[in-house]
Amino acid sequence: MTVYLNTNENPYLPDEKILQAAMKGLDDINKYPELSDINELKKLLSKYNADFPCEQIILSHGSDLLIREIINIFSKDRKIMMVNPSFFSVSKYALERAGKLTKFQISPPHFTLDAEFLLNKLNEPALLLIENPNNPTGKAVLNYNLVEEILQNKNTLMLVDEAYFEFSGQTFAGLLNKYSNLVITRTMDKAFSLAGLRLGYLMAGDYFKDYFSDYPQLLSKPAVFAAIESLKNIGLMKQIVAKIIDERERVSKKLTELGFEVFPSETNFLLIKSKIHELALKLKNKKILIYDLSSIYSNDFYRITIGNSNENDNLLNTIMDDFK
Repeated sequence: MTVYLNTNENPYLPDEKILQAAMKGLDDINKYPELSDINELKKLLSKYNADFPCEQIILSHGSDLLIREIINIFSKDRKIMMVNPSFFSVSKYALERAGKLTKFQISPPHFTLDAEFLLNKLNEPALLLIENPNNPTGKAVLNYNLVEEILQNKNTLMLVDEAYFEFSGQTFAGLLNKYSNLVITRTMDKAFSLAGLRLGYLMAGDYFKDYFSDYPQLLSKPAVFAAIESLKNIGLMKQIVAKIIDERERVSKKLTELGFEVFPSETNFLLIKSKIHELALKLKNKKILIYDLSSIYSNDFYRITIGNSNENDNLLNTIMDDFK
């Protein structure tokens, strides 16, 4: 059986009551979800996000669709700015749409964003797209002071993708009421174990909200029902996140002992640098998949999703037994 440690999925199924809720969504599958169910989901997301206004929460089958829509609407007559490396699923699309694209390199060992350089580039209308924490480094690259300095540039629109918020605990949602030019995207794929149902959402600052007033929120009933049940049982998600973080630290420690350079992470994955040539290919031959970053970043760098304890042991034992 192949072990998939290359896609940043949650290794644990949702609780049985959440699975049952998804199954309930198959009843009357010939019908669209009721508006009342969509509204209940928005109310629960509002509560989860410190009572952020429901009417400024936009739902979609995946946050990548929302990010693509942001690019569609707001890239005209604006340069697009992104961090490199980045795993934004819309990176190629952004490159196609951008009249001008600026990338900010973050480099090992600290993967620090050069704030002064970034701020100096905000000298013309811009759309700034940043994952925080960054994928594939696992590093939070933003802080409140920097985000406020960015947002004080009225010609800059800023999207922060917080796909790993539940792992990092860092969010800039508290600035949405103060700065209309901020928008935040989230997903329920990672921490909530709902990747197979694809549910993302957007929290829009005032500048953005009118553009999404008629955005079609066409979700599947299983996704809506599972998300509602998940948000009614936040403690279950937190238990899973805690397990993944514990496993992340265990794997990080063991890989370090085995001679790998392991970078600190605030996500459900680890970035490593390996002295073992073609590590991903060698592991693939053992039916263990990790992500080789040579095509988008640099040779000998790999991203490893944290699996369950058995999957992680399989990875570690294979490295110890076959490659050391």
